[in-house]
Amino acid sequence: MADPQLNSDAPADGVRNEVYDEDGFVAQPFRQNVEAAIEAEDADFLQQEIGHLHESELGDLLEALDHGERQSLVRLMGDQFDYTALTEVDEAIRMSIVDAMPNAQIAEAVRELDSDDAVYILEDLDEADRKDILERLPFRERIRLRRSLEYPEESAGRRMQTEFVAVPPYWTVGQTIDYMREDEDLPESFAQIFVIDPAFKLLGAVDLDRILRAKRPEKIEDIMHETRHAIPAEMDQEEAAQVIEQYDLLSAAVVDESERLVGVLTIDDVLDILQQEADEDIKRLGGVGDEEISDTVFTAARSRFSWLLINLVTAILASLVIGLFDATIEQMVALAVLMPIVASMGGNAGTQTMTVTVRALASRDIDLYNAGRVIRRETLVGLLNGVLFAVIIGLVAAFWFDNRGLGEVIAIAMIVNMLAAALAGILIPLVLDRFGVDPAIASGTFVTTVTDVVGFFSFLGLAAIWFNIG
Repeated sequence: MADPQLNSDAPADGVRNEVYDEDGFVAQPFRQNVEAAIEAEDADFLQQEIGHLHESELGDLLEALDHGERQSLVRLMGDQFDYTALTEVDEAIRMSIVDAMPNAQIAEAVRELDSDDAVYILEDLDEADRKDILERLPFRERIRLRRSLEYPEESAGRRMQTEFVAVPPYWTVGQTIDYMREDEDLPESFAQIFVIDPAFKLLGAVDLDRILRAKRPEKIEDIMHETRHAIPAEMDQEEAAQVIEQYDLLSAAVVDESERLVGVLTIDDVLDILQQEADEDIKRLGGVGDEEISDTVFTAARSRFSWLLINLVTAILASLVIGLFDATIEQMVALAVLMPIVASMGGNAGTQTMTVTVRALASRDIDLYNAGRVIRRETLVGLLNGVLFAVIIGLVAAFWFDNRGLGEVIAIAMIVNMLAAALAGILIPLVLDRFGVDPAIASGTFVTTVTDVVGFFSFLGLAAIWFNIG
């Protein structure tokens, strides 16, 4: 077999043009070259051509490869493999790679990572493997990682970096600059220097640009500012990200219950958190839980089964409503033709309102003080759309079946169901959130049930009354 070579047409002015095609996907020639190198066990080629990739590019490449190719790539890359890339892939892919590695190799990889990336990988491992890996680390690193892992999942303490720069208030600017130049254990990049007392309690912070502008003899305590937005380590990661976003911070100190400095959240952590939370909300709205695109058929089917089962129960409830009016439907087949329209329009309208509400709850745009105004707004939107679509479907039904009364019945039912959809779409998420239930998970099923039941009952009930009058 010939040695694999990169696409000769790839431009030489940037890696991205070699790795990605014009649509932003991993370029087929590049992937094929990598696959050929893996098959040929050409470690030199892989280390030369992949070793320089950014962690996100390497993560995209891993997702583009097959299961066995990923493990072979990690093995062939050896020390040149950037394990930070494992934080860029979904959990199923990450675990498939990590599970194939001996704990000693994982421990060596973790030592090269920032603490937040190391925790991100370790937190998904079995307790026994995690303990064994931690025992293989130097004492200082082991304690630091173990402390982060003790914080609740999806908390600021889990997502923080424990590498930071902290100095006492009595140091001078000159001492601080010399310390940053000489100490080899400092983080690779940072935007702030934190000021602490002997008990490690947070006193304040100094931005690097302030350090550069100050004279060397000046005291740190004279140029520091108070950190008014310190993040409790137990705080939910989404709330912490919202604090940093609200105040346009590049980084924020993380403190424990004694207000001692234990870590820092940076803007790149915030972006990851917001993306993760948005991804979770979208999946929960669809009833797919924590499913990943790389999950197996069995895993995906299992994650969807529970909510599909609930949907089945609610669908049976809607069918029971229809069964109450079987005699009415027998008198006019047109009702069977038209009733899905009422339920479908209500379901879509309810989903629109629910999506806006769930997102507003997640971003804290709805609170006790503006909830009433938002409810009134959504009610009026539902009423207005209900009237507009009532006119449209009423005219269509009247001309379609040459029956004015039928057009009036479906028009009134449309208004009723669109109003019910608007109210359900906003009130159900608000109530669930009030009782501590994630509205992104449960709202969809309940809103659909309300619009189906109200839609069928109003349309068929009005039709039954109309038949009796006629």
